[in-house]
Amino acid sequence: MARVSEEQVLARLREICMALPGTEEVISFGHPAFKTAGRIYAVLEEYNHDLSLCVKVGKNLQDLFLKDERFYRTPYIGQHGWVSLKVHAAPLNWDEVRELVIGSHRLITPERKPRAVKRKKTFRNSR
Repeated sequence: MARVSEEQVLARLREICMALPGTEEVISFGHPAFKTAGRIYAVLEEYNHDLSLCVKVGKNLQDLFLKDERFYRTPYIGQHGWVSLKVHAAPLNWDEVRELVIGSHRLITPERKPRAVKRKKTFRNSR
């Protein structure tokens, strides 16, 4: 089976990310990245000769992912709950990639709080 190219991975990743609310594609430190609400939630980068997808999984789940040899702690931001999936460590499972990206998007997207209902002040005529 032929190795999937960076362009092929980016095309599929772009399709997944751009379907999520508020997403825009940017270049961050020379790498294609996807952000929402001004914050990055997915990056495709090469690190130590490994093409990798970086996503936030949260500190509480990070160790679980790091038990899988396909993942490593993302350099520079790993302490914030980020992991990187080596694209060529095994055939990519695009359902898994989609779930990772959606989860990262949820962690990055600020929760919308319901707006307080403003009541109009009413003044009664005093007679």
